[in-house]
Amino acid sequence: MHQKQNTMKITIIGGGNMGGAIARGLAQSSVFKASDITVVDIHEAPLNALMAFNSDIRTSLKDYDSVADADIILLAVKPWLIHETLSSVRPMLNYNKQILVSIAAGVTIDTINEVLVRREDATPLPVLFRLIPNTAIAIKQSITLIASHNASPEQEKLLVKIFDELGTAVVVDESKLTAGTALTSCGIAYLFRYVRAATLAGVELGFYPSEAQNMVVKTMLGAALLLDENKTNPEIEIDKVTTPGGITIKGLNELEANGFSDAIIKAMKASK
Repeated sequence: MHQKQNTMKITIIGGGNMGGAIARGLAQSSVFKASDITVVDIHEAPLNALMAFNSDIRTSLKDYDSVADADIILLAVKPWLIHETLSSVRPMLNYNKQILVSIAAGVTIDTINEVLVRREDATPLPVLFRLIPNTAIAIKQSITLIASHNASPEQEKLLVKIFDELGTAVVVDESKLTAGTALTSCGIAYLFRYVRAATLAGVELGFYPSEAQNMVVKTMLGAALLLDENKTNPEIEIDKVTTPGGITIKGLNELEANGFSDAIIKAMKASK
């Protein structure tokens, strides 16, 4: 069993769906003790939920004092609250010692810097990371995209280590984050929509909804693991179950006749 470090502390500002999920995941990781995690929110409900999950997680209602002692400050607020939040915590930040991380979709590093560098003593420039996780982070299965600014290789490795324990972390250029969001963060919703549609088909074919959904979900898990472990092109795996004149090719042709691939491509591009 990994021994957790005793000195690293993190403050997560925003305890909603994503911030709360990250706090839960980190509390079970090898990097942080639950007592070294502080979650700040303007509402009591998400904080109460975190305390019910693990009473060692520290919570704070509308109080940012923990920012001053944190090694990492993670902004998990809505994009339109970033400016206000940064303005509130800016006086407590120490750019020599702290790492600032934002998961606010669409808020660029330049936008964050516009608020932070107003301080005359903002030297050196802050170490900033933008992260795009998806909701599977709640079960430590997120694909998390990471872009950095002014970070050392060691700091990048630290962020990758932290979020590898909550799934898989991938470092990308910030210019690719928006496109990556379509594939990963939005993409998980598209997969859920497929599960829903396939489940409805299963009900029409005679199964109870719970039975159909279980079959579809387990099939999706198996398909994903095949591709992940074999590193094969999906068409190779499709060929394995597509026999001449068989039922699979009939279904595949029906999907394409109704624009299946085109709809997915258009959805991804629309999300960019």
